Amino acid sequence: MVGMGQKDAYVGDEAQSKREAPLNPKANREKMTQIIGRTTGIVLDSGDGVSHTVPIYEGYALPHAILRLDLAGRDLTDSLMKILTERGYMFTTTAEREIVRDMKEKLAYVALDYEQELETSKSSSSVEKNYELPDGQVITIGAERFRCPEVLFQPSLIGMEAAVVAPPCSPGIADRMSKEITALAPSSMKIKVVAPPERKYSVWIGGSILASLSTFQQMWISKGEYDESGPSIVHRKCF
Repeated sequence: MVGMGQKDAYVGDEAQSKREAPLNPKANREKMTQIIGRTTGIVLDSGDGVSHTVPIYEGYALPHAILRLDLAGRDLTDSLMKILTERGYMFTTTAEREIVRDMKEKLAYVALDYEQELETSKSSSSVEKNYELPDGQVITIGAERFRCPEVLFQPSLIGMEAAVVAPPCSPGIADRMSKEITALAPSSMKIKVVAPPERKYSVWIGGSILASLSTFQQMWISKGEYDESGPSIVHRKCF
């Protein structure tokens, strides 16, 4: 949660350390420097069971505009388990679900143009990849790699009506999100999608930074405060 008091004291004041690849171009460094200082944007977050989109304005979340969708990583795993049966691969137990989840995280990707990618997969084996199961057996998957995360953009593929609001960690998600949002936004609006490689741990990283700030200490809930006000103290300290 984000503390309510002294917003200006902790938004943008924390020290940050960023990773980069060897020989990272100067242009990439400059773009990263620009992004670090921004305090307005939209956070798209997709976990295991739920997805959220959270608008941020000048460091503040806008609760009235937050959207939630019960479609996330677990549903993608279920979808992959289902479409793998088309190749004759059956995964049904809890342990086998974990195998499929690992397969999804290692091999799935988001197609920039789904229909075109589908046609390519029918005429070429370029999208096929091998995956070694724990028992040493090797299986091959192809179009399933991008059909799985496509449900984020076409929930109707698994019987859902609503459109997705948040991305997972699949490769290609930034380009696809940029394409989809650009098509919806006014032509005068510049769209920039940022998908840092460490986004799987963004919640932990952000919480760690926030909790380490000296200005955040006043936002802790002490036992004395809890004894005096009860559970409702959380509403005055956090939002």
